[in-house]
Amino acid sequence: MGNLIDGGEIIARMVKQEGVNHLFTLSGGHVQNIYEGCLNNGIQVIDTRHEQSAGHAADGYSRITFKPGVCVVTAGPGVTDVVTAVANAYQASSPMVVIGGRSPMREFDMGSLQDIELQRVMEPITKWSQTVFETRRLPYYMAMAFREAMTGRYGPVFLQVPSDVLFGRVDEDQVQWPRSYRPQGEVMGDPQLIKAAAKAISRAKKPMVMAGSGVFWHRAHRELAEFARAADVPVYTNAMGRGTLRQENPNFFSLSRKPAFSQADVIVVLGTPIDFRLKYGRAPAWNPEAQLIQIDVDPREIGKNRDISIGIEANIRQALMQLTAEIGKGDHGEWMQYLRGLEGMADAQREVFMNSDAMPIHPLRLCKEIAEFVDDETIVVGDGGDIVALAASVLPVNNPGQWMDPGPFGTLGVGTGFCMAAAVAAPEKKVLMVNGDGTFGLNGFDFDTFVRFEMPIVSVIGNDRCWHQIYVGQKAQYGAGRTPATMLGDNARYDKVVEGLGGHGEFVEHPEQIKAAIARAFDSGRPACVNVLTDPEPAGVKGGYEFK
Repeated sequence: MGNLIDGGEIIARMVKQEGVNHLFTLSGGHVQNIYEGCLNNGIQVIDTRHEQSAGHAADGYSRITFKPGVCVVTAGPGVTDVVTAVANAYQASSPMVVIGGRSPMREFDMGSLQDIELQRVMEPITKWSQTVFETRRLPYYMAMAFREAMTGRYGPVFLQVPSDVLFGRVDEDQVQWPRSYRPQGEVMGDPQLIKAAAKAISRAKKPMVMAGSGVFWHRAHRELAEFARAADVPVYTNAMGRGTLRQENPNFFSLSRKPAFSQADVIVVLGTPIDFRLKYGRAPAWNPEAQLIQIDVDPREIGKNRDISIGIEANIRQALMQLTAEIGKGDHGEWMQYLRGLEGMADAQREVFMNSDAMPIHPLRLCKEIAEFVDDETIVVGDGGDIVALAASVLPVNNPGQWMDPGPFGTLGVGTGFCMAAAVAAPEKKVLMVNGDGTFGLNGFDFDTFVRFEMPIVSVIGNDRCWHQIYVGQKAQYGAGRTPATMLGDNARYDKVVEGLGGHGEFVEHPEQIKAAIARAFDSGRPACVNVLTDPEPAGVKGGYEFK
């Protein structure tokens, strides 16, 4: 007879087998033996101040490492607290694994502590949601979880483990350990469809490419650059696609996206849904006569919201290599020059505000100052509304995974979790968080986690004292003085909160103070907050939501 091992040890060994060295959690009695298993197997346990942060950290860990991020939450409210993070990962196609505690099977429906069934709660926001009822089958269920998370369209999964299963002990020699449990290789596009797409792009007069998170997840950044050069087409990026094409690349465009969509005759969409961010592919935002070539690993996304001319189910990297091999260089010079001219005009308009000395500080001036601290060795996390949208258009993001924001679910509060994931998964990098003041209030207490684990993360807050995206639309629709629930405190000193938790704080009111304050924050070597008062109604920034 071999050694007796419990479910916590089994889970930890399966996590370690995946090459995952960090686990995110908030402690709970229903799951505490998993921590013991982590100690036995060299997995660092990062405990947060809220389960939502632990979930966001697992999501962020996936984005940094291309491995499944793992989050462990206790029964009942532990699981319900992580729901928002799971939903965000689902919308962003992040392959995270959530292990949730559950009351013991022998006490199901008896009213024991935190006895509530949550598997069905998770089903709509995960790729796979299951409960395991036998300790010796835990390796099999962990293998299923990792396979579901990391194949096809990536996404989160949920495994619920009753405490008597988790604490149950089995003979180690009787446990069957899955070792090879998901397919290798990449799915290629149909050759005839690839040929048709290449011909359409080459013949187009005004083609454009919209590259999204699929380019990132399939590690297709080099192939994207080679295709763009071969086809000589303008490329725009969104979500985790940001950074997959360097900004100095002659095919990189960002400020002319709106006129490009409305005038293009061939639109190539790579690995991003045609959702609200792309105006659902509809006129007048899109040229109604444009041919749509859509490539995605998930066939359910192809043809959604707009009819396709050519739809290709494929791994993005493989599809781009195939297209490059087939493409003939078209005559797109005049179109590219036109778009570059529009970019120049838009940039000139922004420059006025980026160099503004106005007070309160214009948010574009703040973004310009932040940009001075972003190099190829910096990971930038965006957590906010308009300040993050502006930062995304200004900061020099030139590498895959260098920029992380919530994605299509638009979840506020992702920042601290993403930052701690970056700090542990890429300790050689600087980590810079661009915050709104509203978002700081959601998970700002995880600066305590930064302090406890010595993570020198710097947060720069664009503090406009309101929920700006809501405020702008609300005021436009109902008028001044009719904007309840959008205003925040005029005297909120988030920098003092961080100081009180053991970090470094800076308070900035004048534009000329920004650069030195951020420099001091980085030089402190501690978690830091630079709280910058910005204009709540900045000139030249529309912001808010559109109402029709």
